[in-house]
Amino acid sequence: MSDYKVLFLDIDGTILRSDHTIQDSTRQAVREVKEKGVEVFLATGRPLHEIADIAADLDIHSFIGYNGAFAIYQDEVIVDEPLKAETVRKFSETASSHGHEMVLYTSEKNYYTSLESDVVKQFIDVFELKKNALFGPEVMDEILGVTLMKLSKTDPALYKVEDDIDFSQVNVSGLDHCYDVIRDSVNKGKAVTKLLKRLDIPKESAIAFGDGMNDKQLMQAVGEGFAMGNAHPDLFQYAKHRTSTVEDSGIYKGLQSLGLVK
Repeated sequence: MSDYKVLFLDIDGTILRSDHTIQDSTRQAVREVKEKGVEVFLATGRPLHEIADIAADLDIHSFIGYNGAFAIYQDEVIVDEPLKAETVRKFSETASSHGHEMVLYTSEKNYYTSLESDVVKQFIDVFELKKNALFGPEVMDEILGVTLMKLSKTDPALYKVEDDIDFSQVNVSGLDHCYDVIRDSVNKGKAVTKLLKRLDIPKESAIAFGDGMNDKQLMQAVGEGFAMGNAHPDLFQYAKHRTSTVEDSGIYKGLQSLGLVK
């Protein structure tokens, strides 16, 4: 067995089931790997101010949030990469002119282009988001991440205002009209690479689990990448392993295959 040192876990569709619960097998798996000295990170597209309950439940204290735009190892900030204010302004203009909605994440709140839109209400309900406010120009230079809403499959191209920008369809039932904004230079994989360097851990000693296309670079940044059985079909080609679904102890079974849990 290789000497594994660090584990990165996506949240939605990986840790959290569709009813927002965590399987006891996942809690057990996290507990067992921590007892073996493995450092565990949550690695999510969510804002960090919305995952405190999950972190407390699993006793995890290190994070990658906003799809890699912010990363913290215990109390040390390793990555802090907000979007350019001009890019955010262009997004806002495009959304307004095409009838789209957005949620824009800062380190403190989730800012929406509308709080009355049905798609926004659905998004807030699905992810159980709490710190919500209406977007305004005063936070234009504080945006760490963006999710676009009410888009058709061809609409993301409207937001390609920089070569560095790509889009990941949200891998949650009923939210296929939502796309996370991903930057080639700022993503979960880039954050993992910086963290591994800071912790002096080789790629081969790192493990990750994910289910969405925002986990593509995450899979490529570690030695042992696991795509959940419920993952977006396009993710499997980037993962070294395929485990069972989030409903069927996918994290536990994946770690069991590495000999890290009983």
